[in-house]
Amino acid sequence: MVVVLEPPQPILKLLRDALPTNGAGAGAGGGDGGAPSDFGDDSEEILSYVASLAQSLADADAFDPAEWVEELGPYLSALPSLSSSDAVESAVGAFLASAQSALEGGDGDSSDEEDEFGGEELTNLRFSLAYGGKILLHQTKLRLRRGHRYALVGQNGVGKTTLMNAISNGKLEGWPVELRTEYVDSGSNVDPVHEAKIVFDHLRNGTGKGDEECRGMLEQLKFTEVMMGGTIGELSGGWQMKLRLAKAVLVDADILLLDEPTNHLDSKTVEWLQNYLLGLKDTTVLIVSHDTQFLETVSSDVIHYEQRAQWGPHRKLVHYAGKMSAFVKKQPQAKHYFQLATTDLKFVFPNPGRLEGIRTSTQRFLEMEGVNYRYPGNDKDTLTDVHLKMTLSSRVCLIGANGAGKTTLVKIIVGDTQPSNPTSCRFFIHHNLRIAYVSQHAFYHVEQHIEDSPVSYIQWRFKDGFDKEKIESEAYRITPEEQKAIDDYNLEAIWSRRLRGGVLEYEIKKRNVREKDNIYVSKDELLAMGFKHLLRQTDEKIAAKEAGLDLRPVTTTEIQSHLDDFGLAQEFGTYGKIRGLSGGQKVKLVLAAAMWNCPHLLVLGEFAAVDYNLFHTACFPWLLACCETPSGVLPNKSQLS
Repeated sequence: MVVVLEPPQPILKLLRDALPTNGAGAGAGGGDGGAPSDFGDDSEEILSYVASLAQSLADADAFDPAEWVEELGPYLSALPSLSSSDAVESAVGAFLASAQSALEGGDGDSSDEEDEFGGEELTNLRFSLAYGGKILLHQTKLRLRRGHRYALVGQNGVGKTTLMNAISNGKLEGWPVELRTEYVDSGSNVDPVHEAKIVFDHLRNGTGKGDEECRGMLEQLKFTEVMMGGTIGELSGGWQMKLRLAKAVLVDADILLLDEPTNHLDSKTVEWLQNYLLGLKDTTVLIVSHDTQFLETVSSDVIHYEQRAQWGPHRKLVHYAGKMSAFVKKQPQAKHYFQLATTDLKFVFPNPGRLEGIRTSTQRFLEMEGVNYRYPGNDKDTLTDVHLKMTLSSRVCLIGANGAGKTTLVKIIVGDTQPSNPTSCRFFIHHNLRIAYVSQHAFYHVEQHIEDSPVSYIQWRFKDGFDKEKIESEAYRITPEEQKAIDDYNLEAIWSRRLRGGVLEYEIKKRNVREKDNIYVSKDELLAMGFKHLLRQTDEKIAAKEAGLDLRPVTTTEIQSHLDDFGLAQEFGTYGKIRGLSGGQKVKLVLAAAMWNCPHLLVLGEFAAVDYNLFHTACFPWLLACCETPSGVLPNKSQLS
């Protein structure tokens, strides 16, 4: 049996070019790209086989010269022009150099930087990077110089955060171990252990600096004594980002890795960060951010994830000297990084249906007048004299400086907390209102299911006809004290709810009491008995039933159709795992899951984490969906851009 190999023609041509041309004659290989002309058919078979071997080595990222000599040398030594071992090694070396340059795109295609561009060279390595079985970068080059500020730019899902993590954890092939790096993550991953740490102690222990230096840095960022002595979890998203930046400033790193550093920050802190980065002379900065104006201000270079035909299916990093605007001039197709509406992607929010008693989109379902809120143990109100009205046509953006009380107000709206002055204020929320609350902690909940697919996660969360994740959260969980009050009252269950004479009443079923003897008790009375969390669970389950969740199928087809409405394709929604999703894809999943119950009101806490991770290609369709949905929308955002 004869096996005929079809050699890779580009590699075969490079092989012929690398061989010596002495001893000319007439043969089968003559005249093709400088090939030796004294080769006959037997030699052509050898060349074809060697080219195929070389392609296999290249596919395996094996470019070690000794390995190529060992694998290819025995076959090439049979050629008349390569009779000595030195000639074989010389030919293989030339072939390896040309093949590696061609397969990797050549250094000329990966950078427009001149050697005299300036700055000590910190890294100059070539590597491949994969995540979750997917190759993100293939034999790409990364060259960093001291004092440069690099904007790391690419579409959602290409692996920007994965690269930052690999550098931070020392997992990048060939990374110089002597370089000190400091990674400031985006804050989307919530760790309860981390949040339990004391702010000042965390900064001092994490940097090794003295008390005076740590205190000075925190005071510069406007931290109060109460905040320094409190836990990290008590800080808002903006203050937590400030703390991460404070730690990064104090450690004196060679390379600073910033992943979405402007998330949650108010405009004054963004200005402080810009001035700090522009003042760095000996520290190299690598920045991932979807705030293009911030990148334009601080960057000196751009490193772009690119995919070109000659590179096959994989991406490489391409360096461009200059700011973002200079990069766009060189690559005009990248202008979408500065434009909002350059996308065909569209989000479709579900129709929530009618809200009982609300006949028009301008009729109020939420009203606050004179609402105050004070945290337990504080001697000063965080919120004072709040006045707010919302309708189904409301599109409200809640803005303010870090620590002004935006998240506190959101928690009152979604029912996590109650006004401190309930008897002297007006506080009305429609009892049938369905609310979808996307908080920063939503990412933590999703990442408890990282080995599941997005479809499986939604099935787990809603298979019982209500939001299991919400019912099990701290805001809904029945405490031991409340459970004792329930047992003492001999309460078996709350069966239903009704509005009678303007008073909300609940049908109470007691243990060992016949159903016909059930009684109705007002909400105020039940709250006075200490049944706060039980009522919240009851209201949530009734709201879910009103939305038809008990009848809505949680099949793969139904859920994937819902995910399609939020731009999460079947490849990721059904067949992928949450572990493999990019930051923007996780946001799409969080939004899709929150909208499964067809809410009347969508509340986005710390909206900066949402819109920057969605990136401009998804932010515009999100805004369109907000305008088209009959629901109300309340984004909470520290900074408008």
